[in-house]
Amino acid sequence: MNKGRKNIFKKSIGKIHLWLGLLSGIIVFIVSLTGCIFVFNQEFTSVFRKDILYVKPQEKTIPLSQLWENTQQQIGKNTELFWVNTSNNSEKSWVFYAYKPNNDPGAITYFESLDYYKSVYVNPYTGEILRIYDEKMDFFNIVKMLHWSLLLKDDYGKPIVGYATLIFVLMLITGFILWWPKNRAARKQRFSFKWKSGMSWKRKNYDIHSILGFYIGSVAMIISLTGLVWAFTWMQSLVYIVGSLSLTPPDLSIATSTHTESRILAMDKALAISKKLYPEASTVTLTPPFTEPVPPFTKYAVILVSVQQYDGLYYVHHHLQFDQYTGELLKKEDYQDKNFGEKLIDANYDIHVGAILGFPGKVLAFIVSLICASLPLTGFLIWRGRRRRKKQFHPIQ
Repeated sequence: MNKGRKNIFKKSIGKIHLWLGLLSGIIVFIVSLTGCIFVFNQEFTSVFRKDILYVKPQEKTIPLSQLWENTQQQIGKNTELFWVNTSNNSEKSWVFYAYKPNNDPGAITYFESLDYYKSVYVNPYTGEILRIYDEKMDFFNIVKMLHWSLLLKDDYGKPIVGYATLIFVLMLITGFILWWPKNRAARKQRFSFKWKSGMSWKRKNYDIHSILGFYIGSVAMIISLTGLVWAFTWMQSLVYIVGSLSLTPPDLSIATSTHTESRILAMDKALAISKKLYPEASTVTLTPPFTEPVPPFTKYAVILVSVQQYDGLYYVHHHLQFDQYTGELLKKEDYQDKNFGEKLIDANYDIHVGAILGFPGKVLAFIVSLICASLPLTGFLIWRGRRRRKKQFHPIQ
């Protein structure tokens, strides 16, 4: 490609970069800033709720079925329990969750789309309710939903965030092309700040935008692509196909029961079997069956169990299904038996927030998200400065 064609190509890329930035800048700023804040939500929540996260261990916990009934009675019929997180840590409380979406088709915002979402912290040895939190109005949950759907109902907000993220991916690509130096001499200016005395703020702003954008580009791309996995089903399917090297979808079928006995002890048996199968696991989550669909969940007639192997990490998960009447194990999906595509989807959250690399990974995700939030601002200042300069030297008609 000769010099003239290169200049035309870069000018075209520059215009694409500019208009994509103007189109998505505000949303990218909001999503990046909220992502930056949300990275450490587990750590801050553990500090803020420390007094109710831990209990004094006793000889035996109350059976789960009894705890469920007692907790439901104490919170009242108007707030129905949905699932429970039990901990294998004998010093931790158990958390029951009450969740009910609002199926009103006229709902537009996140707040309108949810009737209630509460967490009930319970002492598993005494059955005492330690505290009830309104998760719907929790600070970090609001930050998450602002990040997820701009505080709009999923039907409206998720596509907006998804397409803005897709545009940001294109901006990272076009930004890298614009950054690429013409020659060896120019290359020296692109990797570090070489600010001299008297240099204009416009030049410094340009360097901040281009140099920081280059250094965080690869990590920002990973964060953006993992965000797209939640925004679009086609992206999730693509990740699965690439990871598994197969067009055969994973088995997501729900088992069925032929029994009609009492359900009262089934949850206890399901929990006991789950803990026996995975004694070193951090958390065992049980969701009892329901016969009516609760969006975004479909109806099912088994006890669903999700086993989280490590505390604070989600990529190693085991899934079990138990008979709703007898507690008999009907289906088992162990993490080790999943193909790489399934494991990649399971790891999406931990990759997205950097937790896959531990605390240093979260720090990295925090810094990258913060810089991503600055890019629309520095980019806008570059555009504004150039626009003013053109007006200043525009000939008088």
